[in-house]
Amino acid sequence: MEPRGPACPGSVLFGCELTASTKSYTFQVDEEDDSDHILALSVVSLTDGAKDECNVVEVVGRNHENQEIAVPVANLKLSCQPLLSLDNFKLQPPVTFRLAAGSGPVHLAGWHRIMHREDASFEEDDDLSEEDEEELPPIKPAKK
Repeated sequence: MEPRGPACPGSVLFGCELTASTKSYTFQVDEEDDSDHILALSVVSLTDGAKDECNVVEVVGRNHENQEIAVPVANLKLSCQPLLSLDNFKLQPPVTFRLAAGSGPVHLAGWHRIMHREDASFEEDDDLSEEDEEELPPIKPAKK
């Protein structure tokens, strides 16, 4: 199960807004911080004042060769798709969100999860989440 709020230690709510005047936002952490940081995006949505136009949100990061890449993650339009669930799409900082098209406002929301390297509970949490899921009974053939 993913972090749902402050009850999960090391998780804090994240949010930012992209507009015509603020086209990008960079999420980064202190380079001297030896903790592991994960940004899990839950939702991207148009907010009050948005026009009925295509609003394309890109994530700008680095690939395995340390080259900058930009990947569109959402294309929102007020009349047909004003909201998109990203199902806790995980990113490692630094990462930049950019409004590649449209004027917004577009709001991104999710969780910033901080795992201290000496804290082994992070790995245990992932194992427990699979066990917590309810197992479905096997499918039985229909009676004739």
